[in-house]
Amino acid sequence: MTRKKILIVEDEESLLRLESILLTSKGYDVQGVPNGQAALEAIASEKPDLVLLDIMLPGIDGFEVCRQIKVTEETCHIPVIMLTAKKCQDDFTRGQEVGADWYITKPFKSAMVIETIQRFLP
Repeated sequence: MTRKKILIVEDEESLLRLESILLTSKGYDVQGVPNGQAALEAIASEKPDLVLLDIMLPGIDGFEVCRQIKVTEETCHIPVIMLTAKKCQDDFTRGQEVGADWYITKPFKSAMVIETIQRFLP
């Protein structure tokens, strides 16, 4: 069985490292990138099975990254989980509008992230 590939898009290096360790320990093949442009390039070349996406990123923000994933025929099937400190209803609504499959707010519990990912990658 091939390992599922997860792309983590997170500009905070310590959090990116923590999330990478957590998901690698659960048997996922993890790639991490620090910004929206790198995310779009990685998605085009690597075709991950799932994207864990921060919203507040340098350059292209997470909303735009998600929108581009979901409007592109080759990538629109990839589940996108927003993982963000943005907690207001407007942000949640905007996440839904750009096609996010799920929305988790920081600080988060590792078990909740794993459980959510397993829902999309059985």
